[in-house]
Amino acid sequence: MDKPAISGNTITVPSDLNYLVDVDNFVEGFLREWGLDDSVVADIAISVSELVNNAVEHGSATKTSPDDDRAVKVTVGKVANSVKISVTDQGSGFDPTEIDDPLAEENLLKAAGRGIFIVRNLMDEVDIKTTPEGTVVTITKNL
Repeated sequence: MDKPAISGNTITVPSDLNYLVDVDNFVEGFLREWGLDDSVVADIAISVSELVNNAVEHGSATKTSPDDDRAVKVTVGKVANSVKISVTDQGSGFDPTEIDDPLAEENLLKAAGRGIFIVRNLMDEVDIKTTPEGTVVTITKNL
C-alpha cells in the first residue's frame, strides 16, 4: 500500500505517521458533517490521533520484511446518540493492564506512555481486542 484508500466510512493508510493528517481530515469530515460540537470533535480527533500513532509506532511497525505492506484501518460510525470509531493495526497486540501508570512519580518525565491514558480520559468507552490479524481499539463518545 502506498497511499490512503477510502471505502465508505473506512480509511486504510500505510503504517506511516505521514498519513496521520489524512486520517484526521477523514474523521473530522464525518464529525463535522454530523454537526458535532467543536469540543467533541477535538476530543475524538485527539483520541484517534493517539490511537493511530500507537498503531503505527507499536502495532503495524513490526514488519517481517521490506515487502511487508502493513496498514492501519480507521472506521467511523454513528449509532443512536454515540460515535464509535475503530482503529485496527496488524501487530501482535498488547496487554493494556501492563501499561505503566503515567501519573506515577517515576513516569512523569517519560516522553511516551500517555496515549491510552489520554484516550480513556476523553472517551466514554475504550475497548481493546487482540485478534490473530492484529489489534482493534474501539472508542465510543456519547453525544
